[in-house]
Amino acid sequence: MNRTSVRDMTSGNELKLLVSFSVPMLIGNLFQQVYNMVDSIVVGKYVCADALAAVGATGSLNFLFFSLCLGLTGGIGIIISQHFGAGDKIHVRKAIFNSIYIIVTTGIIMSLLGMFLARPVLIWLRTPGNILDDATAYMQISCAGILAVAAYNCVSSILRALGDSKTPLVFLILASLINVALDLFLVINLGLGVRGVAYATIIAQVLAAAGSLIYALKKNPYFKIKKEEMIYDAGIVRKCYRLGLPLAMQSSLIAISCVALQSVVNTFGSVVVAAFTATSRIEQLVQQPFNSLGMALSTFTGQNMGAGRQDRVKRALAGSILITAGFSILMLVLFYTFGNDIMRVFVSDIEVIDFGTQALRITSWFYFALGTIYVVRALLNGAGDAAYAMINGCVEVAGRIVFSNTLILIPSVGKWGVWLSTALTWFITGLASFIRCKQGKWKLIKIVDNRKEEDNGLH
Repeated sequence: MNRTSVRDMTSGNELKLLVSFSVPMLIGNLFQQVYNMVDSIVVGKYVCADALAAVGATGSLNFLFFSLCLGLTGGIGIIISQHFGAGDKIHVRKAIFNSIYIIVTTGIIMSLLGMFLARPVLIWLRTPGNILDDATAYMQISCAGILAVAAYNCVSSILRALGDSKTPLVFLILASLINVALDLFLVINLGLGVRGVAYATIIAQVLAAAGSLIYALKKNPYFKIKKEEMIYDAGIVRKCYRLGLPLAMQSSLIAISCVALQSVVNTFGSVVVAAFTATSRIEQLVQQPFNSLGMALSTFTGQNMGAGRQDRVKRALAGSILITAGFSILMLVLFYTFGNDIMRVFVSDIEVIDFGTQALRITSWFYFALGTIYVVRALLNGAGDAAYAMINGCVEVAGRIVFSNTLILIPSVGKWGVWLSTALTWFITGLASFIRCKQGKWKLIKIVDNRKEEDNGLH
């Protein structure tokens, strides 16, 4: 077996494994956020503030259409990590093969829906008329590439489940660099505006998906599937959907809550929309250490639950919470000290910069709650607690809708209720995650048998 392409996380120091596994994912996530931010910077600096608002107005909607595919890739990863932890190599390969049916079918359907529904939904969300055409074009082009996004995330999820967090990083970095170069060329040189940044993102995602899949087929032993294993397995597909659909619904509900919040943001006009877009991009960057640590903990949990090592999972969670607390304090200090300078990277409009600086100071007090969501949710997802995924999504929907529509009506709060509602939603969702974890239901879930299956093909 090529030992460099997989990693068994059922033995060794828990915190060291988590940190070493999450670092490549953090680098990759940062690169991904960098090219997302480049989209915003390029349109904000070289087109106009309205163009930035148009890109931002589609963010939650794009995530909504992407979420089903992303949730299913998460379910696939959980199944594979637990079979890997249990030593069941045959079912690992069968799950990889059957993931093709799941991702291709779902990717095509969601791509078509996103393209056809873009304009009607943006109108329904009261998108300002001066940015509607650009927002529609950006969303339609982005949704055309959903299958490529799904394919890359599926291969990445499988590789991470097998303990390989480095291969997805390499192709993501290459795609990020290509995306940045195309952004500059298509927008500045060819003058394509928001369409240019959308085309650049799609091309980059296609290259990342193709590159990672070709590499995995050639180098990873679990992708070398035997002919007799290339069959449709209804049991595996049902299990992937049973775990993946709640994750997809969780993502969809979170996206719906963000769409609802975006509709409130839109009522304040393009200046507030632009400020909200910029702060959202910045906070997406802040979330990446939490996200990377969470993905590492999810894989760690899956493998160790498959191996029957709940004690290791508990210790890993405790270490993750400590890391989350330290990073949250660091970000709070950073935004109170350099918030204005950070906003200037995205826009030149003084009014937008002032709005964004104050907004960052509001939400930064709640970053520990945000980090708690990521790490505790990752543990529950890795253990296969599908029920909590739905609970998490419902709490976020309720929080963003209730808080945003209530707080903006308070005269002393007004437009700041947009950002405060996000912060309070993080708080109640983090609390719900902690309560669910303490209940201990995740310890009783059994997805795979804790047994080893001999397979001479991988020795």
